[in-house]
Amino acid sequence: MKRFYIGVVIVMIVCCFTLSATAESARDEAVSKCKEAADMIKKIGLEAATAEINKKDGKFVTPNTYVFLMDTKGVMIGHPIKPSLIGKNLSDLKDSSGKEFFKEFIKVATSSGDGWVDYMWPKPGEETPSEKVSYILKTGDETFVGAGYYK
Repeated sequence: MKRFYIGVVIVMIVCCFTLSATAESARDEAVSKCKEAADMIKKIGLEAATAEINKKDGKFVTPNTYVFLMDTKGVMIGHPIKPSLIGKNLSDLKDSSGKEFFKEFIKVATSSGDGWVDYMWPKPGEETPSEKVSYILKTGDETFVGAGYYK
């Protein structure tokens, strides 16, 4: 019986390390994709970069994350998963807990230039919101990109 409990504890520890490594990998991927998108915006311009960001099967969509592009007024410029958001001012939108997370995105972009925001957002193809955290990176005087992962 003692061996059984030791085995259970070992399995739990391994699972914790695996989940931690997966979250760290998703976190790194979100930062990496945002930096890649910001570099592309600088190199080829906002219009051409937006076209690439908007591709559902483009290089800014992975199994763990996707990049979105907004302006500092709260207007969605690029979103590969929910193109219906493009052109809409989302600054007053609240998540299921009442958090105005798009305003927080703007604050992060315009104050520090980059950072993380926690909020509730539905996973692609789902209606029910899940915990999500997104990395926000300023890309110009009036634009920023974001990419997140679900907890």
